[in-house]
Amino acid sequence: MPDPRLSPRILLPLLVLLAAIGPMVLNLPLPAVPGLARYFETDPGTIQLIITLYLAGMAISQLFLGPLSDRFGRRPVMLACLAATALTSVFAALAASATWLIVARVLQSVGASAGQVIGRAIIRDVFDRDRAASMIGWVTMAMVVAPMLSPSIGGLLNETVGWRWIFVVIAVIAAATLAVSIFALPETRAVASSPSMAQLMRDASFLMRDRVFLAYLGIGALSSVTFFAFVGGAPHVVVTVMGESSSTYGLWFIVNAGGYMIGNALSGRFAARVGSYRMIYLGTMLMVFATIVQGTFALSGWMTHPAMMFIPQALIAFSNGLQLPSAIAGGVSVRPEAAGSASGIIGFVQMGVGAIAAQISGTLVGIWLSPVPMVAIILFGGLGAWAALTLLRETD
Repeated sequence: MPDPRLSPRILLPLLVLLAAIGPMVLNLPLPAVPGLARYFETDPGTIQLIITLYLAGMAISQLFLGPLSDRFGRRPVMLACLAATALTSVFAALAASATWLIVARVLQSVGASAGQVIGRAIIRDVFDRDRAASMIGWVTMAMVVAPMLSPSIGGLLNETVGWRWIFVVIAVIAAATLAVSIFALPETRAVASSPSMAQLMRDASFLMRDRVFLAYLGIGALSSVTFFAFVGGAPHVVVTVMGESSSTYGLWFIVNAGGYMIGNALSGRFAARVGSYRMIYLGTMLMVFATIVQGTFALSGWMTHPAMMFIPQALIAFSNGLQLPSAIAGGVSVRPEAAGSASGIIGFVQMGVGAIAAQISGTLVGIWLSPVPMVAIILFGGLGAWAALTLLRETD
């Protein structure tokens, strides 16, 4: 008899909750970043590491969490990571220096990344490619509520009770999610077919030589640059360059997250009907257009109000929402029996490239006191995704 927990009505909300942990942990502290540099009496480039090394930690952990879930099962790896997220969040709340806060964020990233990488593998375990694209679209549409609300909540906590309570809230949410998952999370990977480590290495080697997988990987990673460069640079642009408050940044971020949510909603509704490639093509072309518009605003000197930065970014986010679910579903479908490894590689490259983009963007904006470096990196990501799309068309 089928496990009733595999029903989409039960599984989908749980996957949404698990996938929301990583974006929530990333975005809740963002409004506090400029103030943390003053609190710990350090420079913006150093405190920026709580974002950059968090993303780097997510990148590295996704590289081995996917294969571990292939080897030992989705459920035990996910439960262990939720417990780790709760514990390391307490560590972050108690940090006495910038160095210890950075260390806590790196450790925190390992557990927080599991919901995304293992969630994608679970979806591919249960659904075929086009249905998986639709399901990933619905999951990411709903989970985007976390980054939509997190900066606002983080800004409010930072201004009222202090930055440490941001990490207390994260610890409580992670612990509650662990409690729910113990009872509601099924195992979707058959233990009897779990591969050996040698097979996992062969699967990874096969994927990295496959041009179709590399095309999907390039689209996903370079499109993500448009988001992570913004995450790294935008708080400094709004708070330092424009002179607005951290809560103002959090409220404007809702516009950006709303664009992503609408794109994901359309992807969830139409990806299975119109096909993955068309969703990727439409989203990528629209993203390139939006990055050019945003770059024009910055270079012309018009980007003096948050609206001139966030409205074009919302269109970029909408484009990401259209194309990323299909790109990810395509990547994990190249070799279905290695879905966990494929998901881990995709997550590693996305987060690794994202960490670099966030660090460069935040550091250069802090030095130049201008949004131009940030939008230049965003434009690079858009054009790079378009180039990867060309490779996908050739392989198809």
